Amino acid sequence: MKLGTTDIDISPIALGTWAMGGGDSWGDSDPSLAIQTVHQALELGINFIDTAPAYGNGLSEQLLGTALQGKRNQAVLATKCGLVWGSDDEGSVHKSRDGVIIRRNLSKHSILKQVEESLGRLKTDYIDLLLTHWQSIPPFHTPIEETIETFELLRQQGKIRSYGACNVSLDELKAYQKYGTPSLVQERFSLLTRAKADIAGYCAENQITFQAYSPLERGVLTGKQALSQSVVGTAKASVVWYKLENRTKVLALLTSLETLAQKYNTSVGNLVIAWTRQATSTMNVLCGARKPSQIEENSKAQELVITAKDWAIIDSLARTLL
Repeated sequence: MKLGTTDIDISPIALGTWAMGGGDSWGDSDPSLAIQTVHQALELGINFIDTAPAYGNGLSEQLLGTALQGKRNQAVLATKCGLVWGSDDEGSVHKSRDGVIIRRNLSKHSILKQVEESLGRLKTDYIDLLLTHWQSIPPFHTPIEETIETFELLRQQGKIRSYGACNVSLDELKAYQKYGTPSLVQERFSLLTRAKADIAGYCAENQITFQAYSPLERGVLTGKQALSQSVVGTAKASVVWYKLENRTKVLALLTSLETLAQKYNTSVGNLVIAWTRQATSTMNVLCGARKPSQIEENSKAQELVITAKDWAIIDSLARTLL
């Protein structure tokens, strides 16, 4: 599929590298396995890879930079800006994690500095897609117009090829369109999380790629086994479907999905990825992985197409939980 209205070809499933950063969010990470996972993704035809400076406070970008040495031209590389954690960095407080205070800053000066640091960690001289990670907030608010002007400057300099946004409201997205040409919007969206469905539909109407993150609810929708394992890291702990009071309902849904998965000779996880991919015409599905076996399993959903009737059945089953 195309990335927005650009001529950049991206795989319908992308590799997410948040978990590779480890830390409080995901628990310990294995750098060797992470690099092998990137290589496996490329071999399986998954060329779209997403990362961010804040993932592991730079670790995910560093691992990706190492993994892509000699393979950079095989990947469409997306990273982000807007979250900083240096002791001298300014910005509105976002959260505390891994012993540092994460701040939001989308000012021109900060973005230019952040991009140079990302290029260094990624060991490359250009970024295919640069996204704002979280939108700026008072008391350090930056007008979207200023951020877009900075993106356009970076594009003129050849340091980025395209840009977009994560975690925006519909009004904010329209502001991005007013001042520039966003190619992709990345939002949390899944069978069990539909708050951004309106933005997904809007993106389809406006030829903007909509990328769904956490499509498997950080493991919940991979199958029943996920609910029997201990939850490690704050990223999973924040998912409401892992809570004990919700597990009975989720297990009932997974039982129904298992029956449908057998019809397609696939796994529950891949059935859910296929459902997500078919939700809108410009949908891209971001699947996190930090082991080769995980991306190998997810890659099987690239060719899986479910019928409109079964898509609607899955949709109805999930809506009983929403």
